[in-house]
Amino acid sequence: MGSDAPIEFGFSVVKGNNVHNNLELDTKAECDRLFLAFSAGAAITMPLADMFWGAYYGSIEDKYGVNWMVNTNTK
Repeated sequence: MGSDAPIEFGFSVVKGNNVHNNLELDTKAECDRLFLAFSAGAAITMPLADMFWGAYYGSIEDKYGVNWMVNTNTK
């Protein structure tokens, strides 16, 4: 996955926010389990929810500053 971070949209790329790890999982149950595990001491940047694009998705910045996206397209 790739994305731009234009300053015009308020983004500021610094070491640590320039990479997001995406976990593409098979089930919502797996997403819930891993999201909960990664959430300990983390900042939830988007809670897990059904998204308009059809996925079940959430994102976290863990206690080490690592960004994680948790995702499944399974209904």
